[in-house]
Amino acid sequence: MGQRFDLVAIGTGEAASAVAWRFQKAGRRAAVVDSRPYGGTCALRGCDPKKVLVGAAEALDRVQRMKSKGLEAETARIDWPALMRFKRAFTRPVPEAREKEFVEGGIAALHGWARFVGPRKLRVGDEDIEADHFVIATGAQPARLHFPGSEHLITSEQFLELDALPRRIAFVGGGYISFEFAHVAARAGAEATILHGGPRPLLGFDPDLVEVLVTASRERGIDVKLGAHVERVDRAPDGFTVHAATGVQVKADLVVHGAGRVPEIADLGLKEANVEHGARGVAVNDFLQSVSNPAVYAAGDAAATAGLPLTPVAAYEGSIVAANILEGNLHRPDYAGIPSVVFTIPPLASVGLSVKVARDLNLKFRVNHQLTDSWYSSRRTAETHTGFKVLIEEGTGKILGAHLLGAQAEELVNIFALAIRAGLCGSDLKRAIFAYPSHASDLSYML
Repeated sequence: MGQRFDLVAIGTGEAASAVAWRFQKAGRRAAVVDSRPYGGTCALRGCDPKKVLVGAAEALDRVQRMKSKGLEAETARIDWPALMRFKRAFTRPVPEAREKEFVEGGIAALHGWARFVGPRKLRVGDEDIEADHFVIATGAQPARLHFPGSEHLITSEQFLELDALPRRIAFVGGGYISFEFAHVAARAGAEATILHGGPRPLLGFDPDLVEVLVTASRERGIDVKLGAHVERVDRAPDGFTVHAATGVQVKADLVVHGAGRVPEIADLGLKEANVEHGARGVAVNDFLQSVSNPAVYAAGDAAATAGLPLTPVAAYEGSIVAANILEGNLHRPDYAGIPSVVFTIPPLASVGLSVKVARDLNLKFRVNHQLTDSWYSSRRTAETHTGFKVLIEEGTGKILGAHLLGAQAEELVNIFALAIRAGLCGSDLKRAIFAYPSHASDLSYML
């Protein structure tokens, strides 16, 4: 006879962990199950290890920008093997530490691929697991590509484990994965090419600032090809040839999949559990509960919600799910004011509404938009591609959206996120006194 729990969370990332720990603190019997090392995407193969590489690239870039301005940059370079060893110092301890925390906290730690065999029953390996509630928090995986030779591409996870960096790297797709890794690769000495099928990459971000970032990328040596829909990838003894629309051909030693991610739910046996789902994930109601099986909830990238596929959103949704299971469906997620960042150099950040969305909602607003390469905060570190766009609602003065490109944009955007989430006005932020000189001290000029 198999085990029985009050709750089983499928996954061990931020969403699953948030649910399991809330149940443990409530004195309920919880379990987590994962077919991969414990820790989830962010800690092991996503944002955390990526940011270690980005940090090195940022440091090198700043030294190189300041050449002839007080810093000698001739010998500065990225030692890729050493950087990877440093990165692994963060990722390698995670699985064992995460599992130990679960076990010592009274949460059952199960290993194996989980598949539903009934509305309230999972099979993990050869064992059937029953529970009153299940939470699907399995995250996302690279989308399947349908052109000949797509099997030659490596994933972002594999890129993060490269022991040596090839000289020529092609990135398929114009999303955040391609741009972030291309910026790292270029600073590490590789020839990086991004092939994007549409006329504009990074569709979730402000088009004017994306255009500036594309210019910055090209000036740094990254070959950004737009309107270059990949048609096939050929393998040869000396590497690969990527064939794209309009006759574009790119020679590469490595081709990286950066063309989007999808919920990792295909092999969970959702049909057997009567869990309705689609391309965006598990179909859920306002309380993150399955619309077809009340015993099942979903959170993070596996759930078809209005939330962005971000680690803080997954953790937030996990806490909402736990509260709804324990207290009854009383809590709805609020996705207002959640920032998103592309960790390029410089970073591109966004929070709130875009101009297009605000217009589609028939809102009355004004836009403050300016390139800021002439500002002191940019000039003192030799930044040449910076800018912002802020949307202020007419009448109320509330901040509707903020879009930033420049050093520390990933930090400054949090102030705007707080303002949007708290319903603050531009005048409220103008009354704040920030440390000077700092990027935050520029904020009043953006309003």
